Formats: sequence, C-alpha cells, structure tokens
Amino acid sequence: MHVADHPLITHKLTVLRDATTPSPTFRALAEELVTLLAYEATRNVRVEEVTVQTPVGEAKGLAISQPRPLVVPILRAGLGMLEGMVKLVPTAEVGFLGMVRNEETLQPDIYAERLPDDLSNRQCFVLDPMLATGGSLIAAINYLFDRGAVDVTCVCLIAAPEGLAAVEAATKGREVTIVVGAKDEKLNEVGYIVPGLGDAGDRLYGTV
Repeated sequence: MHVADHPLITHKLTVLRDATTPSPTFRALAEELVTLLAYEATRNVRVEEVTVQTPVGEAKGLAISQPRPLVVPILRAGLGMLEGMVKLVPTAEVGFLGMVRNEETLQPDIYAERLPDDLSNRQCFVLDPMLATGGSLIAAINYLFDRGAVDVTCVCLIAAPEGLAAVEAATKGREVTIVVGAKDEKLNEVGYIVPGLGDAGDRLYGTV
C-alpha cells in the first residue's frame, strides 16, 4: 500500500472533501487527482526497450509491453476516475465491472461486467474512489485473478484502515498494490469513511 502524500494531491483532496464543492468541480478535481495518483500506480508497469529515430540520430527508450495494461473502473463511481487514468496511459485497454454495495450486508453485488474473457499475463488497474469495507475491491480483485490477471493495482482516492486490512488479509500471496491519496481515520457505524468525502458517486453525478 502506498499513500501518495504529495502537497498537490492533498490540496485537491481537501477541495473534494469540502461539502460545498459542486459536482462539476468535484468531477474535474477527481480526474486531475487520479492522473497524479496514476504516476505512482504505474511505477511498475511492464515496458520493453525500443529504438527510435530522432532528427539527428537513434535513441534508446522504453515502450509499454504487450499485452497492454487493462484499466477497470468499478461502476458507477469509478467511471469518474477513468479519464484521469487513460490520459496518462492512452494505449491501455478499458474494461468495466459493475458492482454495488448492499447497504444491509455491506457486501458487493456484481450486476454487470465487460472484460476480455482471458486476462492471462495482464496487468490490471482497478479504479474505485472509496476503499471503505474493502468488499467491492476484494471481489473485483478476485474476479480479475480468476480470469488470469498476473497482478492488480488499485487506485483509490481515500481509504479506511479497516478496508485496507481486509484487502491485505484477502489477497495474501497475490501481486496486489493499492495506491491512495489519503488513509482516513475509520469507518462509521454504517460503513462510510470518516472524515471521508461523502458518497463519491452522488457527488460526481449530482444525485445527492
């Protein structure tokens, strides 16, 4: 787990937390924040050496290896993070995983998926703004590994310690990395992150 505590990340996250921040500003800042987090999340993206021709000679460099990384936003709130991620990795493929939290059991239900059938040897990047109980993220990680993924990196805006502990316990022995903008204090009695930023989906799309 890595907390990307850069001052710009903390600044943007502070504005996101503010209950008076309107949805258009929230969406724009979430996209910017994800791009910043993506720099850390892609630190170990697989690359290969290439040679290119400059105007004055040859230069050795790096290119992202095949198969291309797969970016998987968890619907619906993860969709608000997608543009910020693909700005940094425009050659990545995109899949979708629809999950919703059952407010009584706090467990995830999968209602839709659009992923390649075979994820053999793929690096996957899961986008989910809030790591609360960890249930949705654990289900998504297991789903991707069952399809053949070799490692999974999760990008979250904020996380609760309870959720981080749950993901760690559930993914022992697997190549899983979590990159977050902040580690918050706790979960409240109904499973929301404190101090958090409210319901990310509602704040992204204005359905408060």
